[in-house]
Amino acid sequence: MRLLVTGGAGFIGSHFIRHVLRAHPGYEIVNLDKLTYAGNLSNLKDIEGNKRYSFWKGDICDSKATLSAIKDCDAVINFAAETHVDRSIRDAGSFIRTDVYGTYMLLEAARKNNVKRFLQISTDEVYGSVENGSFKETDPLQPSSPYSASKAGGDVLALSYAVTYGLPVLLTRSSNNFGPYQYPEKLIPLFITNLLEGKEVPLYGDGRNIRDWIYVQDNCEAIDFVFHHGSEGEIYNVGGGNEKTNLEITRMLLTALDKDASFIKRVKDRVGHDRRYSLNCEKINKLGWRPRFTFENALMQTVRWYKENMAWWRKLKAMSQ
Repeated sequence: MRLLVTGGAGFIGSHFIRHVLRAHPGYEIVNLDKLTYAGNLSNLKDIEGNKRYSFWKGDICDSKATLSAIKDCDAVINFAAETHVDRSIRDAGSFIRTDVYGTYMLLEAARKNNVKRFLQISTDEVYGSVENGSFKETDPLQPSSPYSASKAGGDVLALSYAVTYGLPVLLTRSSNNFGPYQYPEKLIPLFITNLLEGKEVPLYGDGRNIRDWIYVQDNCEAIDFVFHHGSEGEIYNVGGGNEKTNLEITRMLLTALDKDASFIKRVKDRVGHDRRYSLNCEKINKLGWRPRFTFENALMQTVRWYKENMAWWRKLKAMSQ
């Protein structure tokens, strides 16, 4: 099988490509990526010479790029997206362009090429905040940031192509991912790298916002599982079962890096900051998937990776200043 993976030079996409090449020896992968600030070919340096892997630089909003890349591909896994909430608050337009219009262009290319599967990668943030209980796939979407709204738009558009055109669409919505190669603007890599530099960590508000965390390898295995075993037109929540407050995460990282609470810098809370995300994952669990990694072990592996790969993240942080 020949897969088109969009956004494959990003955090989750690069892990997924590496996973597929390892898990499916007969598969070939075409990686289409625009190489924005978050797309980094050094994430895939170890597979550059793999004959089953090829890279195409291009924007999913460009019909020529998508049609060229998708040629002879059997399926599409769409990771390409603008993803950082803070950036979406400052510049919503780029999120709407990539996450909605870009998804449309990719769906059109997939429809014209009669692909066998189209897997749209999404997020738990489309459901909004929940005080009690956990969101099921059938719950209404209540996004509260331009980022989550743009992802919700891409989701419903993809599902509409399943109904209207019979395109074999599936969709996964995962909780917060973490692990190696994550761009150092998200909470865990930002805090790890700041502490390694002897800098304070900026903690929003009271630090009591709750997120469910999943190790990136677990999410990649879940995406692979849904791709092969999921039903067309269906949505699958993917969570790690690790609900933690941002303050808990901060304290764990302080301990892991031998720092004390004086390194916490309280900052003004994010506009429209959702209080709690939580996913009900009974659907994918009944299908046969469960996460393999414990949160504590995965977090320590992540800390160790950032310690051992300072050149990778220092270059990125220097470029963003």
